[in-house]
Amino acid sequence: MTQLEALYRYEGHPTETAMSALGNLREVYGIRRIKLDEERKTVRVEYDATRLSSPTVFQMLRQTGLAVVEQLPLIPPQEAVPAAAAEPAK
Repeated sequence: MTQLEALYRYEGHPTETAMSALGNLREVYGIRRIKLDEERKTVRVEYDATRLSSPTVFQMLRQTGLAVVEQLPLIPPQEAVPAAAAEPAK
C-alpha cells in the first residue's frame, strides 16, 4: 500500500449536495481521508496510490459537484536566495 496526499483548489462555496457526496467519497476503496479547508478553498485527499491515481481522484472530486479547478503542490515554492547572500563569508 502506497499512501499519497494530493491538494486541490476549488472555487465557490460547496453546496449541501457536494458536501454529502464528499462524505460518500470516503467510502470509496482507496480513499483514506478527505479534509476540506473552506478558508483556503482547498481539499486535501489521502489515498492509496496502488488503487487510485491522481487524475482519478481529481475526477471523483469533480463528480461530487465541488468546483475543483487545479491540483496544488503540497510544498509551497521557496523564494530564491540571491547569489550574493548564498556565498559563504570569507
